[in-house]
Amino acid sequence: MLGLNKIQRKNNYSDIQKCNDLSIYKTYNYLHFQKLQGNRRVNRSHLNRLLASIEEKSLIVPIIVNEKYQIIDGQTRYECWKMLGKPIYFIKISGYGLPEVQRLNNNMKKWNYNDFLDSYCELGYKDYLLFRDFKNKYGFDNRSSITMLKQSAGGKDTKDFQEGKFRVKNYSIACKWATEITKIKKYYYGYNRRAFVTAMLHLLNHENFDMKILIQKLKYQSSKLVDCTNKTQYVTLLQDIYNFKSTKKVNLIYN
Repeated sequence: MLGLNKIQRKNNYSDIQKCNDLSIYKTYNYLHFQKLQGNRRVNRSHLNRLLASIEEKSLIVPIIVNEKYQIIDGQTRYECWKMLGKPIYFIKISGYGLPEVQRLNNNMKKWNYNDFLDSYCELGYKDYLLFRDFKNKYGFDNRSSITMLKQSAGGKDTKDFQEGKFRVKNYSIACKWATEITKIKKYYYGYNRRAFVTAMLHLLNHENFDMKILIQKLKYQSSKLVDCTNKTQYVTLLQDIYNFKSTKKVNLIYN
């Protein structure tokens, strides 16, 4: 491995060469192209997401085809451009086939929450820096942290986070909630599951809920707190634990 002191950097870019074998072409003739037999089907949900993204701002990312104009990489981009009546940008490489398709797909890695978080933190986005501090301090996953910091669980949250539009609504309240929820950690290993977190946020915002009572009941009934698939199931389960041997039952499902 070369040390940085041995790497000579040139500012005149004289080492950059044009690769004539990889010219980018452009056409509106969609009939030129065809699906490569054996390639995976276009995912409809991915297609719809990409359509929305391209309609908002179209980026020129050429597809790759072989000498028969079979699409090696970029099936979904091709379908989107065709549906929107936009030109197809492509690179033609002879000899590519299904093995190259499979290798390209296996090596592709989409950006995840942490990739976007690191990116916007590096750019100095204040809300993302707060998000990272919150996540590191309390140990909740990305989606649970978003729910607490943004105080919502909408479907648009993921897109906003990816596009740098995430905003912290009230950091102190989110920290208060996180502190309360982590009190359950000693009784339930799944305290940081998103469905459980949303259930607990429902209870913490309920006028008849007392966290001290729940903790007291969990000391004797922690075995009853098991994994559930959604918020509603967790709230129902927590209500049963909360009301155990109580003379006055409290309805925690409805506010």
